[in-house]
Amino acid sequence: MMQNMHGVMRQQLKVGQVLRISRRGALLAAFAIAAAARSGFAPAQPASATVRIAAASDLKFALAELARHYERQSGNRVQLNLGSSGQFAQQIRQGLPVDLYMAADEAFVFQLADAGLTHDRGALYALGRIAAMVPAASPIELDPALRGLVAAGAAVRHFAIASPEHAPYGRAAREALERLGLWPWAQARLVIGENIAQTTQFVTSGAAQAGITALSLALAPEVAKLARHVLLPAHLHSPLRQRMVLLKSAGPPARDFYEFMQTPAARDVLRRYGFAF
Repeated sequence: MMQNMHGVMRQQLKVGQVLRISRRGALLAAFAIAAAARSGFAPAQPASATVRIAAASDLKFALAELARHYERQSGNRVQLNLGSSGQFAQQIRQGLPVDLYMAADEAFVFQLADAGLTHDRGALYALGRIAAMVPAASPIELDPALRGLVAAGAAVRHFAIASPEHAPYGRAAREALERLGLWPWAQARLVIGENIAQTTQFVTSGAAQAGITALSLALAPEVAKLARHVLLPAHLHSPLRQRMVLLKSAGPPARDFYEFMQTPAARDVLRRYGFAF
């Protein structure tokens, strides 16, 4: 009987020690948190959110700059996927996981909206322009009517445009060439880029001796040091009305970026890359 009582007392003692240690640990943790707050250090926060964007490739340089501004301002991360507006629209219908779609042609946004895949019909974020381009060292003269290209004759073996089938800038290039009466001339030399960024690379690399690109790419410092360009008149093609829209999967961070893109600061950056409003 006495042995049992001693055993119970030892067990109670151990429980009391555990309770005292637990209380002491809780107090130490509380003091640590308070000390961290006083010293300017805070407990670890949840990881930042990621905004997934599918964007037309004419935005390659402008959107990269805007994404850096937004990341510094918000703490969120921007995941950029650049390519053909038409191809992205098709992939989104097939389930591509995207929060925000930025098209070079608003018709693709309206198609997704009509299919019930977006929050609404989005917002116009810019008007695009096209430019004729040749490599920097090329002797070919550039002019808005493209007479210099035609006069260059055999010197222009390859002429690059984006695919008119699914790239809005490719369609605008074909329209401009048709209105200038140069489509048959161009067809005999055509090199088709999957998107306008690839088309631009054909010219800057010298794989094509000339081409039609997005003004936003031609103005980027990385491209301007490799090629010369001339702006083509806006009346030569249908307006490139560029629209963005939030997909049904979009959360608050994506909406935050969507609103950021409509601020005067964001528009100033786009304007610097040749976009109009």
